[in-house]
Amino acid sequence: MLLNFCCNWLYLLKLSATISPKLRFFAEGQVGQAIRGGRLPWPAEGPPHLCVATYNLYMIKTSRRDLLAALGGAAALRGSAATLRPIRLGGPIFKKSDDPAELAREHRRLGYSAAYCPPANAADTARVREIEKAYAAENVVIAEVGAWRNMLDPDAQKRRENLRYVIDRLALAEAVGARCCVDIAGSYNPATWYGPHPKNLSQEFFDATVENCRRVIDEIKPRRTRFTIEMMGWNIPDGPDSYLKLIQAVDRAAFGVHMDVCNGINSPTRFYNNAEFIRDCFQKLGKWIVSCHAKDLQWVVELNVHFLEVVPGRGEVDYSAYLSELAKLPVDAPLMLEHLKTAEEYEEGKRHIQQIAAKNGLKFA
Repeated sequence: MLLNFCCNWLYLLKLSATISPKLRFFAEGQVGQAIRGGRLPWPAEGPPHLCVATYNLYMIKTSRRDLLAALGGAAALRGSAATLRPIRLGGPIFKKSDDPAELAREHRRLGYSAAYCPPANAADTARVREIEKAYAAENVVIAEVGAWRNMLDPDAQKRRENLRYVIDRLALAEAVGARCCVDIAGSYNPATWYGPHPKNLSQEFFDATVENCRRVIDEIKPRRTRFTIEMMGWNIPDGPDSYLKLIQAVDRAAFGVHMDVCNGINSPTRFYNNAEFIRDCFQKLGKWIVSCHAKDLQWVVELNVHFLEVVPGRGEVDYSAYLSELAKLPVDAPLMLEHLKTAEEYEEGKRHIQQIAAKNGLKFA
């Protein structure tokens, strides 16, 4: 058993900086001895003299601790690979149809296993059941129901109407079994519902957002889905720390995280170090993440900072970090392409993500 282990892991051990050099010599020496005795074939790669020569180094004392540490390390490598989840990639489709079965099949034709919820109303139970059944039959999960309204509109009447719309959208997400209903917290900007405003990072904004989230969740009391708020560069939450604070303040099991890393990259520091920022987001928020967005950021050179959303692969977002962290989550949170203009751009972004995943040994559902 030990000899088989050494043969299978010989070259991995040699390349690992964490393995004891003495143990490497031990493994190579044992394999060499077995080969000379005819019990094992020569390895497919590397010259035969490698194992034989290193057997002479076996006389260096190798401790039991070295052996157990390496065995444990190899087991950890195998275990970590086994726990990486296939990624559920999705995006908009351009097929003209209201038939849920046709729409679900189109997602699969494009290589998607996640989808935006097609048009529906929670009160239309027959339509909702048809969507849920058709998508499940193709193993396509409904990643999100968008509820893109300003829950903090400075106009009181509009705010009430918007809150009612968001509540209804959460009801649809619950009925259809979507992973989440997603919105942003909103804005006090009277002209642009998602725009900047001096009070958008205030305690008043934070408290009002907590109240809104609780109201939406408490009215529907979802069990299958989550209500989520996206990060924005100029609104709360604007990063993992403010998001964590919001989760703790809302204090509802049905409140989750929709991860859009590009929305949180709002400074040169985060842009330059976006891989570190991505890992920080997943480390702090991972157990609440239920869905994610995919796009890229390009720095447009001007006399002030200007980040432009572009097709994945045309910008600087570290998709190796993004996909690797996504695959480690306790749930298969979908990754949804968004904000692109044409079917060709979505295909380009999809191919880039697939190529980066392949380079990192990651798979798709």
